[in-house]
This record gives sequence, structure tokens and C-alpha cells, in this order.
Amino acid sequence: MAKENFFKKHPWALHVLLMIGISAVIMVLVFFFIRIYARQGQEYELANVVGEHLDAVTADNPIGLSYVVTDSVYRHGTEGGIILNQDPKAGSMVKKGRKVYVSITAYNADDAVLPELAGLSVRQAISEIYSIGLIGGRLKFVEDPYKNSVVNQTCKGKTLYAGQPIASGSVIDLVVGLGDGTGANTVPFVIGKTSDKARRDILSASLNIGKEHFSGVKNKATAVVYRQEPDYTGVTKYPYGTDVELWYTDANAEDINRMVNTFKVDSSKIIDPNAINDGRPSPEMIEDNSDWAW
Repeated sequence: MAKENFFKKHPWALHVLLMIGISAVIMVLVFFFIRIYARQGQEYELANVVGEHLDAVTADNPIGLSYVVTDSVYRHGTEGGIILNQDPKAGSMVKKGRKVYVSITAYNADDAVLPELAGLSVRQAISEIYSIGLIGGRLKFVEDPYKNSVVNQTCKGKTLYAGQPIASGSVIDLVVGLGDGTGANTVPFVIGKTSDKARRDILSASLNIGKEHFSGVKNKATAVVYRQEPDYTGVTKYPYGTDVELWYTDANAEDINRMVNTFKVDSSKIIDPNAINDGRPSPEMIEDNSDWAW
């Protein structure tokens, strides 16, 4: 008697095998389409677009990134549309079509309302000025019993008053009390900082911005300080209102870190605060030696 066919004898087994086979095919197809949809293995390194114009970055966009503007800040003298920050950061791995969130310089200056600055310390007043999109200008010290306290504020020589509307990006000069005339402060360390940050730090120390040198700089918005005079010591004090002269250069993150490590020293180890004797290169060495070309 011929052996009976197994599947004829057990038809349910054939159904089970068919179900397993169909399920396996479906699983393979699902994983295949998920892989295509998620673009697994198709990641690209995100370029650094800070300092570039949004229009240029959007036009030159081979992997179809979507740039989303989350904030805009007006900067006096800077073209609108310049990217200030990006998220994700440069060097991150992203897929095609990824959203990149950016903040840019504003195209137009909106009006701000001038806060009450009279009676504030210079540091407090500078913080208020920058918080509403204005720019700190010159500090003029006058005879007044309250040392380092704002007397009034001006813009282009005209006195301003609290509550007055003023265009964002306007430069605000402060008239400050000299007290007993003995005010002095140390020069802050601004090497590696952008113009905005360097200016804010110097003004907050009740010192003034001297000449700013941008020779050879391609982008003033992202250029950083590589030299300052007076030099940073952390101990030498200068009279309120002293000018701090600044030199700028285009630099990447590696160069900025090298600048900071080169110039920022432990002030407690400086023997003579009026002389560069702690291993830092002098301004002449920086200009004459290509090793210090940032």
C-alpha cells in the first residue's frame, strides 16, 4: 500500500506552512520599505553654516535640508539673513530632508522701548541695553557723587528718556558718574570672542571700546578678537573710560581654543603685571611670526 501523502493526511500543516511563508514575505517587505523610508545608512555630516547667508545656504542644498528660522536679531551694520546659530550643530550626522533650526540677523530694525537706565550701575545698564536689541556705545564719565552710576543716556548726541521708542540696533552712549574720581577696573579677557561679546564685556567693566581692526576679515559677525590692548593680566587696573583697542580675525573653533590657551594665564603667577613675562607672545611676535597667524 502506497504511503499516503502527508499533506493530504494533515491538510492543516499545509495551511500553517503557507501562513509562515506569507508572514515571512510580508516581514521582509515591511523591513525593506522601513529601511527606504527611514533612509538607514544614508546620513551626511552637517556643514557649518554659521556666518553664511540664509539664501545662499538654501540655494546650495544638495541633500534637501529644511532651514527653519526660529529667531532674528538686529545687528547694526550687519546684513540681514546672516546665520548666527544652528541646531543641530556642525558635524552632526543628519539625513536628507532634515530640519535645521537657525537664528539669523534681522533684515529690519524694530522699535524698542528704552528702559529706565538712570541710577543703574554701568554693568546693569549695559545688560538692559543689549537685552532689548540696542548696542552699547561710549561711556562718558562726569562729576557726580554716585560712582559708576548712569546719569543719563544719549543717541547721536541727543538725550533719551525712559519709555521713548528707539530703533533696535541703535547705539546708546551713557553718561556716568565718576564719584570721587578714583574708579578703575581690570581689562577683561576678550581673546576669542566676537565683536558683540567683546564690546559687551569691556563696557560692563566701565571701560571703552577703542579702535577695532578688521583688516583681512571676511565676516565681521563671526570674526573673533586675537589681540587686545591693554593686554589681559587679571590684576592691572585702568581708570574708568580707558580705551581697549581690538584686532579681529576669521578663525575656526580649533584656532579659538588655541588663542584662549595661549593668552589666558593665571594672574596670580604674573610677577610684573605691566610686562608680558609669562610665556605669552608679545604683539610684535604675533605680527612678525607666521606661527601666530590665526
